Amino acid sequence: METAVPVWLTTLLATACGLIVANLYVAQPLVGPIGASLGMSPAARRLIPTMTQIGYGAGLLLIVPLGDLVENRRLILCALGLAVLALAAAALSTQAVPFLAASLLVGLGSVAAQILVPYAAHMASDATRGRVVGNVMSGLMLGIMLARPVASIVTQALSWHAVFALLAAAMVGLALVLRFALPPRRPEPGPGYGALLASMGRLALRTPVLQRRAFYHTCLFAAFSLFWTAVPLQLASAYHLSQDGIALFALVGVAGAIAAPLAGRAADRGWTRPATALAIAAALAALLLGRLGQPGGEGGSHVGLAALVAAAVVLDLGVTANNVLGQRAIYQLGGAVRGRLTGLYMATFFVGGAAGSALGGWAFARGGWSLALWLGLALPLPALAGSLTERTRAQVPADAP
Repeated sequence: METAVPVWLTTLLATACGLIVANLYVAQPLVGPIGASLGMSPAARRLIPTMTQIGYGAGLLLIVPLGDLVENRRLILCALGLAVLALAAAALSTQAVPFLAASLLVGLGSVAAQILVPYAAHMASDATRGRVVGNVMSGLMLGIMLARPVASIVTQALSWHAVFALLAAAMVGLALVLRFALPPRRPEPGPGYGALLASMGRLALRTPVLQRRAFYHTCLFAAFSLFWTAVPLQLASAYHLSQDGIALFALVGVAGAIAAPLAGRAADRGWTRPATALAIAAALAALLLGRLGQPGGEGGSHVGLAALVAAAVVLDLGVTANNVLGQRAIYQLGGAVRGRLTGLYMATFFVGGAAGSALGGWAFARGGWSLALWLGLALPLPALAGSLTERTRAQVPADAP
């Protein structure tokens, strides 16, 4: 039964999501030291973050939908248990193959964060669902943006092994807290696991709201990933920033977390359509602003760097807001299908993010910052056109199989 969510519970869920999602990103700035320690070739080192992302993608489609079938607290704790074992294995690894296998399982277990978000939506009332989801998502965004610089700092002070060991310990502590703090949430009796997975195809075909929101955010997340893939290269080549400087720059993305609760409140007031158009327009404006991120002339370096900082903040604000608006929209379709809708929604734009990252690296290598930004500008345009032509459409029944 949906009731008001206490502030302490919302705060706990936001903190949990931030800690869990950090598992996915800590290895990204540590590819060099991990690869060197494990004797991996430069080409093989690209598998370090890739294996984690593959595991996460698989978990979105195979584990998150179980939230519609299995008692949610138990499912969350099982996923966290897998993450603990995988992080501990990664911390103890001295060879490449065991580390990569552990990385795959880290991604698989870390989908616990995406079980917590629909769990929070279920606990909230219709009138406050956007606010609750937005508050929880603010914690998740903080985890994403803080994971890389914190991992770099810990590695410099201790070692990369310590990063994974500390995360494993944090997941143990978090699991204990969640075990006693989370109210149980038992879904209504439904189909078996096979039928549950099979129904996801029907939901994808029959749910216009899901189709639109997944399309919008795929476009924006591709632009977001392109920017955050290319901008470290621009900072290193044009501004000669060190890795510590680039990590410090990444902290500006934390400002994007403030958009999550604001977007949730806007959705609760019925402003989803105009707020969506504004979020997409913000992403476009950020990429246009990023065009100024070229050093030149006296004082030009400072102006260009300031433009990149502003672009990063505005882009993160727009992308975060659009994600919350999308999640709130699909969660209104009914509690019986929230797990499956979450898996489909996240997996779809996750593919867009991977494509954006690949495109960003390729574009920067071929045409530098200018080409990367021109391609990035093209990505949100279809989403903006779609949002401006959106009309009210039939929604999937809340009791869809």
